[in-house]
Amino acid sequence: MNNAHIPLTNFNRAAPNDSLKRAASFHELMKTRRSVRDFSDEAILPEIIDQCIQTAGTAPSGANQQPWHFVVIRDTGVKRQIRKAAEEEEVEFYAGRAGDIWLDTLKPLGTNAEKPFLDQAPALIAIFEQKYHVNDQGNQIKHYYSKESTGIATGLLITALHNAGLVTLTHTPSPMNFLTKILKRPSGERPFLLLVVGLPAAGAMVPDITKKSLSDIRTNI
Repeated sequence: MNNAHIPLTNFNRAAPNDSLKRAASFHELMKTRRSVRDFSDEAILPEIIDQCIQTAGTAPSGANQQPWHFVVIRDTGVKRQIRKAAEEEEVEFYAGRAGDIWLDTLKPLGTNAEKPFLDQAPALIAIFEQKYHVNDQGNQIKHYYSKESTGIATGLLITALHNAGLVTLTHTPSPMNFLTKILKRPSGERPFLLLVVGLPAAGAMVPDITKKSLSDIRTNI
C-alpha cells in the first residue's frame, strides 16, 4: 500500500437537486431489501459475486489495513458440512443457550434450529475479520478497528448484492469457530458473519415487519 498522497480527481459533485434525487432513488431501492430464508437452488454467475465483493473491498478501514477476507462457497459438500456444524450450534442455542428473553424476541420471526438455506442457496459467503496479518518477515502486524471495518465492508457487500438483483440472509451461529476449521482459514482470522446469497424460491415468504421511522433514528442538533 502506497503512503503517498495524490490529488482527488474522481469526485464529481452533483447539484443539490440531483443529489437529493439520487439519495431518494437509492432509498427506494434499498427499501425493497429483505432478509430471505427461502432460496432457489438456481445458480448465479460467479462474476456477479466477484463484482460485489470488489465493491465491499472499497470500504474504509482503520489505517487502510483492509482487515477482511471473503470465502465464497459453492461446493455442495462444503455447504453440507457448514449446515451440519451450524445446526449443531443452533440446537444448543434454541435449547436454552440463548436465554428466554432472546428466544421470545425471535419468536415473531419464526426461526428455529433448522437451517436448510445453508445448502439450498447456490452460494454462501463466509466473511472473516483479520485480527492481524503476517508480513514478509514473519512478524504479526496488528489490525486496528478490524471489527468496525469488517462490518462496514459487509454492509457494502449486502447493498451491492441487493443492487445486483440477489437476495441475502445474514447468519451468525454462535460460536462460529467451525467455519475457521472447515474453510481452513489462518489463525489471524475470526469468523464475522455467514452471508447466504441467491435468488428467492418461488413463493418465498418473509416476516411482516417494518423499519423505524426517520424521527426514531435521526437527531438534528
